[in-house]
Amino acid sequence: MAAIDDQLTKINKQLLSKGYKLTSQREATVRVLLEYEQDHLSAEEVFMLVREVYPDIGLATVYRTLELLAELHIVEKMNFGDGVARFDLRSDENAHMHHHLICTVCGRLKEIKEDWLGELEERLAREYGFAVTDHRLEFTGTYGNCQREGCKRANKAVS
Repeated sequence: MAAIDDQLTKINKQLLSKGYKLTSQREATVRVLLEYEQDHLSAEEVFMLVREVYPDIGLATVYRTLELLAELHIVEKMNFGDGVARFDLRSDENAHMHHHLICTVCGRLKEIKEDWLGELEERLAREYGFAVTDHRLEFTGTYGNCQREGCKRANKAVS
């Protein structure tokens, strides 16, 4: 829990530096994102989890909070091919967003925390004079077991 509190403190500082307060509703939303970080939750899933501890919160409040967090680059709004916007916390460990492997058979998601694109960014700067400020990379395909077993598991996040 201390790690979550530390992250919450960092996010609060980010909000304050941009002129926003960490209201109790925002804190509840951020806490859910931190507690379920590996799950890549949709706004509706975040809302349902926040309501468990903050029953009076409205869906619109959660949506507004998620949009604000995305605008401030605290979370990344992502779509993994299922038509649902999902929210993924950005890490302050890396300069860029982490990458994802997405299985098109079972829907499993694997995060790749290493930044494999450093050389490419340097080449873009050198050859095109283009300074990359951020990137994200998604690989879609199938895991070996899914190819062999015809896996039909429904969207189960794996990290």
